[in-house]
Order: sequence, then C-alpha cells, then structure tokens
Amino acid sequence: MKDTVYRGCWPTMITPFTPDDRIDYPAVEALTKWYIDRGADGIFAVCQSSEMFFLSEEEKLDLAKAVVEAAGGKIKVIASGHTADEHAKQIDQLGKMSETGVDAVVLVSNRLAQENEGEEIFRKNIEDIFAQLPEVAFGLYECPYPYLRLLSDEFLRWAAKEDKLVFLKDVSCSLEIQKRRAELVKGTGLALFNANTATVLDSWLMGYHGYNGVMANFHIDLYAWLFKHYLEDPVLAREVMDHLTVWAVAEARSYPVNAKYHRSLTGVPMSLTTRTKDPSLLNENGRHEIASLIRLEAQLRARLGLEP
Repeated sequence: MKDTVYRGCWPTMITPFTPDDRIDYPAVEALTKWYIDRGADGIFAVCQSSEMFFLSEEEKLDLAKAVVEAAGGKIKVIASGHTADEHAKQIDQLGKMSETGVDAVVLVSNRLAQENEGEEIFRKNIEDIFAQLPEVAFGLYECPYPYLRLLSDEFLRWAAKEDKLVFLKDVSCSLEIQKRRAELVKGTGLALFNANTATVLDSWLMGYHGYNGVMANFHIDLYAWLFKHYLEDPVLAREVMDHLTVWAVAEARSYPVNAKYHRSLTGVPMSLTTRTKDPSLLNENGRHEIASLIRLEAQLRARLGLEP
C-alpha cells in the first residue's frame, strides 16, 4: 500500500494585480506567506482562481516561480497554466511549467478533449502527454471553465494503479461519486482533494485526502483546524463545517473581487483589480457581507482557540 504525500488544506490561489493590471509580486509574496502562517499544507497556484485563462504565457510561468520562491520549500506548490486548445501547445506549456520548480503540474480535464469528444480522445491525449513528459509529476483538475468534464471511473482506476497522477481536484460536489472514487484509489499514491465545502467533511470520512477550494482564500486556518480535528471531535467538526458551508455562498458573490477585498481588510493589502470581474460588482451590500463574514470568522476562531 502506498501513502500519498499530498494531503491537507490547500488554497486555490488568487492573483493580486496592481491598479494598472500588472501582477503585484510583493502582494503575491505576502499572500503566499499568509497562507503558510495560517496553516496551509500546500498551494495550488496558476489555477482558475488565479485567472490563468487571462494570463500571458510569461505571466503564468513568472507567477509560479514567484510562489515557489516565496514558499521557500516550507510547503508544496503545484501549478497548472494548461490553457491552450492545441495539443502540441499544451505539451509545451506543461513542459515549461514543470521547469519553474513546482512540485507537480496540474492537467485541466477540459483541455484534454473538446466538449463534443469522447473518452477515447481524452485518453489518447493524456497518455501522449504522459509519454512525452515522463519525468513530470502530474495532477488533474476538473476545472468547470470553459466546460466541466468529470473523470470516468475507468480512467481514474487506471491512472491510480499505473501511478500516473499524484493529485486530483474533484469538483463533482457529489458524495456518491466521491465514495466511488475513494474506493477506486485506495492503496495507491493518488491524493483526492475535494473543492466543495458542503461535502468536504463526509469526503474525508470516506478517504479523501484534503480540501482544495476557493474559500481557503478567506479562512484557510478554519479548514486547517477542521482537517486536524475532525476525527477526534466529530460533533464540533460538524458544527464548524456547517458554518463553513453557509459562508461558502460567498463564492457566488463577485469572487475573486470579494476575496481580494477580504484579504485587504485582514492583513494582505491588494487592489480589487481582476481580469475576470468588474470590481464594481462588489457593491456596498457586498462589502457589508464581507465585514459580517470577518466578524463571524473571528467569533469561530475565538471558540476554537485560534489566533486572530
């Protein structure tokens, strides 16, 4: 039986930009260190939360290098940036990303076949990537943009047993699917990470290895507490998860603008500039919602004995 080295709570890292729409590297460094100080076990950089589909090739590579440097080997860093449509270009992107110092390069499931293409093409393309980049450690992310492609049981069983993947970010939001997947990868080195807060605790109880979702940008320390204590204090863990689940509706409220606003109010100053949302979407009511969330986080931290 193999043991995975990927586990715990990992943020899907947002990208700070300057007001004139350049990557704000001092804020990238500060945010990376904030994650580490708050108990993150790893960082998924250059992902959808990082606005990877709206970054240039150079920006994606420079961002990954900056996060690796800021992390300083204290925690693992994985990255994607795998956004091209053309298969040969994807391989070029993945090869270059593997040279940035990240621990694993994350494939995007919807890049491996078009929406109208089936499992055969998906499998052919991903096997070719494995063959052409044999020294690279790969993860896989069921990114919902531009369309959602969930992995089949057959593929996951093969990939786990053949040691082709070290990490899967599951966005199924389905306990039925998660139960099957936990059984399929049992005893292998493939780590299953749940992106969905509402099912995260139950997925851990079924054998999942961690959480990798957007709400870690708001309160990674609370997810880290939950992961550390869910077996020893199941009643309190369920209550904490209920809080986190309700708070996770913030994901649908002008994210990532609201995440940047939250961070700016709680120790990591950055502009609200993004390339995917107009900052004006975070209106006065949205700002009041974030202020309320910050107060509720503080109350829960006090109850759990966490540092403010």
